[in-house]
Amino acid sequence: MSLDIAATKPHEQLAAALADDLDAVNAMIRARMASEHAPRIPEVTAHLIEAGGKRLRPMLTLAAARMCGYTGPYHVHLAATVEFIHTATLLHDDVVDESGQRRGRPTANLLWDNTSSVLVGDYLFARSFQLMVETGSLRVLDILANAAATIAEGEVLQLTAAADLATTEEIYFKVIRGKTAALFSAATEVGGVIAGQSDDIVKALYNYGDALGIAFQIVDDLLDYQGSSAIGKNIGDDFRERKLTLPIIRALAQATDEDMAFWQRTIAKGQQDEGDLAHALALFTKYGTLDSTKETALMWAQKAKQSLTPLPEHSLKTMLTDLADYVVARLL
Repeated sequence: MSLDIAATKPHEQLAAALADDLDAVNAMIRARMASEHAPRIPEVTAHLIEAGGKRLRPMLTLAAARMCGYTGPYHVHLAATVEFIHTATLLHDDVVDESGQRRGRPTANLLWDNTSSVLVGDYLFARSFQLMVETGSLRVLDILANAAATIAEGEVLQLTAAADLATTEEIYFKVIRGKTAALFSAATEVGGVIAGQSDDIVKALYNYGDALGIAFQIVDDLLDYQGSSAIGKNIGDDFRERKLTLPIIRALAQATDEDMAFWQRTIAKGQQDEGDLAHALALFTKYGTLDSTKETALMWAQKAKQSLTPLPEHSLKTMLTDLADYVVARLL
């Protein structure tokens, strides 16, 4: 894979190809986040939704539907649904993580308060279910309702796994499949369903979203140790928050007694001193866990691309293929 991929920015190509649909989604989002009786709802929601996010998840729904030949109106409802679910989870996550910044701006819980963030997140979840119902498809409702439950389940699992040195790769993948990949896969799957595609095509779309979401989250976890503030991440936040991501899990699997004592103190007990992050990075280098994690992300991106094989040739298919490369190109 070349760095040229990163320069072309496939998500921007997707946005251009889906411009009319995205305009309709944005109009629907603005209309549905309005509240006659509680003006704080649109204030809080607009702060996050209009903060310059890429709209990646709704674009996946729009692209899947268009690629499958859909000509009706409900892909717009589904794309707005996906964005509302995503925004609701971000509002809740920032409260749980006590975050002060999101997309380079102060978080809603910092500007308003935790109560507002939680309740507005609840409102957006409710709005998302209203939008789902309007499609008249029980299958769509089933997929997105399951995704919403799986996301919450993944977040709770991450909470219980935090600081637990016994966390395995299996548990890690359950966490990221829940908190990230579940919405990616639902976003692509419902695009095929609303277009009335065969089970094989719908499954292929699901597999693409699942693999793309897993690759996306692994890269995100890796950038926590290799990224820069320029991409909106502070190096070592996961370490400071004692999150068991793949680099630490793989370092633990090879740890000496001395290493294990370090991880017990810094992660299990949360007793972190100056220089501990640098030592953690040195252990990652010693055991090659950043490189192995990168290889795993590349493998999932490849799976995403392969999943698209059953779909008909289409310019959007090419863009989705490039998108899988772009997700991991951030590591190069």
